[in-house]
Amino acid sequence: MAEKSTIARPYAQAAFDLAKQQGKLKEWSDMLQWLAAVAADDAAMDLVGNPEVSKDAKVKLFVDICGDKLTADGSNLLKVLAENKRLDVLPEIAEQFEEQRAEAEKTVEAEVTTPYPLSDDQQQAMVAALKNRLGREVTLVNKTDESLIGGAIIRAGDLVIDASVTGQLERLTNTLMH
Repeated sequence: MAEKSTIARPYAQAAFDLAKQQGKLKEWSDMLQWLAAVAADDAAMDLVGNPEVSKDAKVKLFVDICGDKLTADGSNLLKVLAENKRLDVLPEIAEQFEEQRAEAEKTVEAEVTTPYPLSDDQQQAMVAALKNRLGREVTLVNKTDESLIGGAIIRAGDLVIDASVTGQLERLTNTLMH
């Protein structure tokens, strides 16, 4: 079977195109996050994977759980996915939609892992530096990991910068070993 991300791509693209056309990227993003959360639930996926449960019952499960968070277009997407036995790729659809939305809005979420929480000034400096380097608006998420000793690890999209003391020690060890 093809990889889920490959299967999800045309659905994510169609949802993105429709959301962009409607000017409702944020609404679609929220709706897809809800659908992905339902699809990630083990009990829901047991029901979705059960061949004895009708497609309509599977769609109804999502509609009932998501309630007013689901638009008519969202329901239509669910029906198409159920018809094609693709409800299980909803998390990948949501992820790909978010990537396209970030690209369209020229935004990126950067995760900065440090051994201690960053001060507001440090966060602002980090956002400014990343914005300058990436040419996008940056939303910063600060995580802490005391094992880093010092420095930081920055992840923004497919960019990873390991400026941690731990990372530097590992690189030094590898250099000395070879």
